[in-house]
Amino acid sequence: MEHIEGTNKGQITLYALSTCVWCKRTKALLEDLGVAYHYVYVDNLPRDERNQTMEEVKRWNPKCSFPSLVIKNSQCIIGFDEKKIREAIA
Repeated sequence: MEHIEGTNKGQITLYALSTCVWCKRTKALLEDLGVAYHYVYVDNLPRDERNQTMEEVKRWNPKCSFPSLVIKNSQCIIGFDEKKIREAIA
């Protein structure tokens, strides 16, 4: 899990794939908004760690699609939805 510095808007975790354009756009939006967040490229993890992380993703997003953005441990935005992300972080 990597940490990006910024304004604390509560715990924000991005589960992403390194090859996914929508994951990269979500990451870029978070950086543009200047918020602190954690992210992980699930496909780059070793097998055991990847399996464990996928179980965490499944809790929030049973279809395990990417990006999965967990905000304040209470909401998961699936896919790149700029409006929802901006509203959730505001």
